[in-house]
Amino acid sequence: FTRDEVAELLSQHTAATGQPFGADAVGLVHELSQGHPWLVNALADQMVRDVWDRSVVLLPANVEAAKETIIRERRTHIDSLLARLHEERVQRIITPMLLGERTGHDVLNDDFSYVVGLGIVALRKGRYEIANPIYREVIPRALSFDQQAQLDHDPTRYITANGCLDVGKLLREFQTFWREDGHLAAGGFSYREAGPHLMLMAFLQRVVNSGGQVQREYGLGRGRLDLVVAWHGEQHVIEIKLRRDTMTEARAAKQLAGYLDGLGLTEGYLVLFDLRQGPSWEEKLYENVLEIAGKRVLVLGC
Repeated sequence: FTRDEVAELLSQHTAATGQPFGADAVGLVHELSQGHPWLVNALADQMVRDVWDRSVVLLPANVEAAKETIIRERRTHIDSLLARLHEERVQRIITPMLLGERTGHDVLNDDFSYVVGLGIVALRKGRYEIANPIYREVIPRALSFDQQAQLDHDPTRYITANGCLDVGKLLREFQTFWREDGHLAAGGFSYREAGPHLMLMAFLQRVVNSGGQVQREYGLGRGRLDLVVAWHGEQHVIEIKLRRDTMTEARAAKQLAGYLDGLGLTEGYLVLFDLRQGPSWEEKLYENVLEIAGKRVLVLGC
């Protein structure tokens, strides 16, 4: 559906019940679904179920709440999509997307055609990307759900007295967890190469579920995975990257500073997973603060 077609579909509900959809809500339904018919209808249906008072205008917050319900309940369409993620041909495309790398030499054009045909990936402006923001969120959440459910961490310990999210404390405790258990558990993911990324997202999602949201930005050739944590009006950016060499930190911090600038933020977090065999845990686990172009970057090694 185009945006106009989404607006026309939603207007049918308004005509039948008198309950209007705000213009921003209509735009967000189209943005999150990219016009996918099932997603458009699922979002609209959930919104009107959530807000029974037909005199209440449906707003973007209602769209976000409906999206969360659809993802959390893993409706039939979402569940069938997720079952495909464990197919080898799909993994060959999605794994490098999560890592921000390029596909390997074993990936064939038929593999791209296959995931596009499934509707998981779309080709836009010459680039392959996850088909829509809902799929972009649901894929890593689904892949990390089992580990998330097994984490025994009280989310309230990361909330300050004034209700803010202490991201620094959260990431420092993740460092400890990664050394003790996380690096071993990460090997159990079906997407093993993306295990570090998925484990951190599982750790973070468990905390954020108590009152916030995580937006994920990833794709082929980006060089990293970016998380934007929204928490009661706050925004925190966490960049996840694999350490390949001694220059990784400087390059990644510069990337993050540029990303922060685009969001109008002055501070962000860089998590570097060192998978090299040589360094000891004492060398891998560290904390460093960098000032780049007026941005403060807290670097945490794992």
